[in-house]
Amino acid sequence: MSVIVRLPSQLRVLVGGEAEVAVEAHDVRSAIQAVEELHPGLAARVLDDEGKIRRFVNVFVADEDVRFLQGLDTVVMAGQTVSLVPAVAGGC
Repeated sequence: MSVIVRLPSQLRVLVGGEAEVAVEAHDVRSAIQAVEELHPGLAARVLDDEGKIRRFVNVFVADEDVRFLQGLDTVVMAGQTVSLVPAVAGGC
């Protein structure tokens, strides 16, 4: 089923400047892997060496944080959006 993976500007350089990439996937893990197959290098920026979501990357399915769902095994339905959002820190 086709889902949309939405990418922030920091990751768009890895996908030819696109803000969104449509892929066939049934869960978050397969969505990231599908983008990786099309555009090698993305998974290393999102997943750590153990294949888990990096601490500073937030992943949402339909505006729900997957850390509070089933993580990478969170099911995605046709037409849903998976958003990859690097954490932003700052202050004075």
